[in-house]
Amino acid sequence: MSEVTIKTAGESEFFRRGKRLSKLADAGQPLPAQHVVSFEDPADMLSLLTPAKLELLRSVKEAPASITIIAARLQRDRSAVKRDVDQLESAGLVIVETKTLPGHGRMKEVRPVARSFRLEALVA
Repeated sequence: MSEVTIKTAGESEFFRRGKRLSKLADAGQPLPAQHVVSFEDPADMLSLLTPAKLELLRSVKEAPASITIIAARLQRDRSAVKRDVDQLESAGLVIVETKTLPGHGRMKEVRPVARSFRLEALVA
């Protein structure tokens, strides 16, 4: 996926987007490849996208790695990075995959779900 949009949107916007996609599907037209994560309250979006989590997201976009490597790269405590990765994964912004290492067991690699992230906030 190339881009994820993270935005604030109310219930009406959610249903408007769903209706638009339904019309395209009913007409047999291809659906746009888009991924939207929306928050009804801008405060909820800001609680997820703290400066530390944005730095983590940038780091993972630059070079996917294990939580231990990311923590060392960011000079942060591993447990704090793990907590942030868990929250970003729950929001659908990163993927944590188990990779087999030849002769060395397995590791969990953190990767972004997209190459770029668009942030949109509307305070009404």
